[in-house]
Amino acid sequence: MTARARALVAEGHDVVSFAAGEPDFNTPEPVCHAASEAIRKGFTKYTPTTGIPDLKQAVVDKMARENGVTVRPENVVVSCGAKQSLFNAIMTLVDPGDEVIVFAPFWATYSDQIKLAGGTPVVVATRATDDFVPRLEDLTAAITAKTRAILLNSPTNPTGAVYPRETLKEIAATAIRHDLWVIADEIYERLVYGKTHTSLASLGAEIASRTVTVVGVSKSYSMTGWRIGFAVAPVEVAKAMGNLQDQVTSNPTSFAQKGAVVALGLPNETMEGMRGEFEGRRDLVLRKLRAIPDLDVRTPGGAFYVFPDVRPYLGGEIANDSALAEALLERARVATIPGSVFQAPGFLRLSYAASRHDIDRGVDRIAEFLVSLRP
Repeated sequence: MTARARALVAEGHDVVSFAAGEPDFNTPEPVCHAASEAIRKGFTKYTPTTGIPDLKQAVVDKMARENGVTVRPENVVVSCGAKQSLFNAIMTLVDPGDEVIVFAPFWATYSDQIKLAGGTPVVVATRATDDFVPRLEDLTAAITAKTRAILLNSPTNPTGAVYPRETLKEIAATAIRHDLWVIADEIYERLVYGKTHTSLASLGAEIASRTVTVVGVSKSYSMTGWRIGFAVAPVEVAKAMGNLQDQVTSNPTSFAQKGAVVALGLPNETMEGMRGEFEGRRDLVLRKLRAIPDLDVRTPGGAFYVFPDVRPYLGGEIANDSALAEALLERARVATIPGSVFQAPGFLRLSYAASRHDIDRGVDRIAEFLVSLRP
């Protein structure tokens, strides 16, 4: 949808895009300077497969300082983006025939990567009435003799849900009781609003010993194109992930790693402006969406997405959420993502990684189009 929106803009159409899953801010200047200096000084050769020592140490320091997780450099694997970190973890832990529990709505990459490993994704649905936080009884009911791992994402794409600490404790206890691995995708960890992010691995040594935590610089530091992600895992898992990566991509880009070292060392106030602006945009888009009759939208606690329930407007001319997303793009010139992509039919994902001006006029277009569907 993002590519189609850009193509329409290139043709001269006025399109507002709520499709992109990346911050619209520039990468901080100190990060850019560090990378350009690395290039200028010739730091453009191969590096160790799992990352340069100073970046791995920066991840160790960051995990202790911000996440409450104590690790060593040998626990860290730096990859070409958090997506590769997830792939490495899944390919290392999941064998053909294994089942992996994922909480819906979820990023489609999760299920595809599980299938690539020969595993079976087992979907546990969450409810809008619970603010998309999973229920323990639903998780427990999904566990079988074939269950190998639980994959969770908080803050969540596409809903923006932030799992409460008590919920994470329940998930941790369940994983320990059933001898399961947990892959915790925490890529949106710093983008929270009135909530507190809790790293699963911080809840005790026993759960940390069976958790792979995936983080990175893409979302929190507006570095999506730099392709630097990290996995923090028990040593034997980290070693296996590194061996796998050695045969796939080898090392992440050398000078991008130098930029990531600086990013992880930036003071909190440097990125607080971006986080605060996202919170203001969230409030704006919520206010405007809630002015549309019969449109239910929960308050996201993190990330930069809202996930309105558009089922009151489906049926008849517009059969489903996918048809609605197509119609909004073609007829209202607004790009959104259908909830069906995330195993949540009847919803739309809107990214508020867009200017306030675009949020204003884009939601106005959505409102006008939706109201036109009513008798």
